[in-house]
Amino acid sequence: MTSAIDRLIIQSRREEPDLPNEPEDPSIVVLGNLERVSPPRWAASSLVPTVVTCYLVMGVTNLVFYGLTLQQIIIGGICFLGIAALQVLHSDPRLERRRQLLFPWSLVLQAVFTYLPPFGFGIWWGGMSGFLIASALLLLSPRLGWAVFGGVVGATLFSGVIDHWTTDYMVYMTISIIVTGLVVWGLTRLSLLVVQVQATQGELARVAVVRERLRFARDLHDLLGYSLSTIVLKSELTKRLVDGSPAEALTELDDILLVSRQALTDVRAVSRGYREMSLYEEAEAARSVLEAAGIRADIDLTVRPPRGHLDTILATVLREAITNLLRHSKAEQCLIATRAEGDLIRLTIANDGVSRTDAPGGSGLQNLTVRLAHVDGRLSWSVEEEDWFVLCAVAKLPPVAEEQDR
Repeated sequence: MTSAIDRLIIQSRREEPDLPNEPEDPSIVVLGNLERVSPPRWAASSLVPTVVTCYLVMGVTNLVFYGLTLQQIIIGGICFLGIAALQVLHSDPRLERRRQLLFPWSLVLQAVFTYLPPFGFGIWWGGMSGFLIASALLLLSPRLGWAVFGGVVGATLFSGVIDHWTTDYMVYMTISIIVTGLVVWGLTRLSLLVVQVQATQGELARVAVVRERLRFARDLHDLLGYSLSTIVLKSELTKRLVDGSPAEALTELDDILLVSRQALTDVRAVSRGYREMSLYEEAEAARSVLEAAGIRADIDLTVRPPRGHLDTILATVLREAITNLLRHSKAEQCLIATRAEGDLIRLTIANDGVSRTDAPGGSGLQNLTVRLAHVDGRLSWSVEEEDWFVLCAVAKLPPVAEEQDR
């Protein structure tokens, strides 16, 4: 028996790829407390319009108190309204489509509104050119945006030299323009980040729901498929024994009742999210089921994994393999073995009832592939000589695990 198992293990490893160091591991979605720490989306989206409106009121007030003529106040007010409206267009995430349609002419128009009053009508309004800095940083590439930033600051210094500003006033105006631009740009980016984070949060919630559905479906398939196949098999056997061997039929009915109760327990465990299983216990259960089906079971668990997640996954692999054997093959013999290979454990399940034209490869094996990826493992299967179907599961043993001969 042992030599046959070793031969099949060697054959199954001939073309098997090496175990990857970092297998693709489906990420586990963790939802934090984003709803409690981030403002509502409407508040984030309204942040920049509120700030721009405040600047608008301050600017118009300054125009009135500067002692300008009525014509200058009207021209300045119109240009100021235009700057405010264009800044909202450039900053509000809800206006993305319109912003794309009007760019780059909206940015050019904002520059005209910014510099027409001071250079055309002698209306200087402090840090309002900072809005042009914010729009350039938001709409242009980083290199071009910072170039516009430098150009606006340079134009401010140039105006100060032409108009003979005092040094302190020039420093004040320059800092005012820089602060205005960076504040509006930063608030816009912050509001966009809040909107994107909340949209991502909703997407994460949907992904979490989908992943939970997939987990539930996978667990139902892996846990109940075996139990239901066992119930069907033993029910058919009981039906044949009722007339000729009533005592044996009662024994089989007791087994059916036991499996049915276990299936009910499995359903409840799936709904709670996790059920711990044992490879050794599953192997003994598989022996009983295979013998009831008239299949010789040779089991050699030279190495057993420690109790825990890895043990559960390997037990699930064995359960799925036996389920497929009962459903799809005409086997007369089944070999189940474990071997240690360095820090790896290899579980091999082989049967002689599958032809090369109908080797299984359904969703159950794909489910097991995903499960093994969680423990740095892999799953492979092949049809070897004399129509032996060989399924191999390889995974890394925990550092504290040791070989156990039982």
